[in-house]
Amino acid sequence: MRDAAILIIAIVFNASANVLIKVGMLKIGKTERVLDLLQKAIFQPALLGGILLFVLSLGAYSIVLTRLNLSIAYPIMVSMGLVLVTCASYFLLNEAIRPLQIIGFLLIVSGIWIVVR
Repeated sequence: MRDAAILIIAIVFNASANVLIKVGMLKIGKTERVLDLLQKAIFQPALLGGILLFVLSLGAYSIVLTRLNLSIAYPIMVSMGLVLVTCASYFLLNEAIRPLQIIGFLLIVSGIWIVVR
């Protein structure tokens, strides 16, 4: 149970990091050069928060990998992250979710259920 809790923390941190990075990049806008991006990024709190959450996610996920098989942890991390990021994108960023995506999510959750049994 503790392993699952740490994995859930890693997934939530990772998904949140992706959303914060998207928010930060929307505020920065399109850039052509990496140097321009770096100069703007140091003043963008959402982007910096996203980077911090990626680091925390990596820490939690690394702990999980000492306890679970990679063949179990990785599919759960990636697939549940996809579901969380898409839901957050819909509710927080007003991005559309297509019906086929919903079907895909149901298949993903079904697949995870099969894998972890």
